[in-house]
Amino acid sequence: MSRLTMYASVALVTVLAGSQAQADPMAFKLLPNYSRATFKSDAPLETFVGNTAAEGIDGTLTLDPARPQSASGSVKVDMNLVKTGIEKRDADMRGKNYLDTEVEGNRWVTFDVRKVEIVGPLEPGKETPAKVHGVLTIKQKPVDTVADATVMYITLAPEQVEQQKRFGFTSDNVKVKAKLNSTFTAHGMQVPQLLFLKVANDIQMLADLVFVRQ
Repeated sequence: MSRLTMYASVALVTVLAGSQAQADPMAFKLLPNYSRATFKSDAPLETFVGNTAAEGIDGTLTLDPARPQSASGSVKVDMNLVKTGIEKRDADMRGKNYLDTEVEGNRWVTFDVRKVEIVGPLEPGKETPAKVHGVLTIKQKPVDTVADATVMYITLAPEQVEQQKRFGFTSDNVKVKAKLNSTFTAHGMQVPQLLFLKVANDIQMLADLVFVRQ
């Protein structure tokens, strides 16, 4: 092998190795203080919104920004910490007729990602629309669901990381905004006829999530 050929081979191996390294998926964890989940009921006589953040929400994400279609992950919300602004309504929501959160398995609403429809690769700083196919589980009843979402991959320079690390941010961060819908009946719950004007069967869910590289 000539010296030129050897150098060319070494260069090719280096490029391929670098490409492989860039293609490796990154593991992210949810940054709770900068994430929020919202549940909305829009009934004829009353609309109410329940919110939770911080310790009420958790999640993980595995993502290769060059191939976001292969992303996987899971988000869970502690329904004991969702607040609608009226304590009696919160207690009723967690009661036996609805979520029955005294049962540990009913306490968490989860969404597990199965497939992502998105035009990739992700460009740092650019918001990209996506459809996220997954399984939404409420009161231990899983339902296949598709969320409309946007995904933004955010990279920070070393000096920016130094400024932002006290808030929990890292060199690689992902912001996901998602919207999905379901119903009480799809998850084995029935709205009493007496309350149908004040509690809608439809459940609208919004999530504003920030993930940081582990």
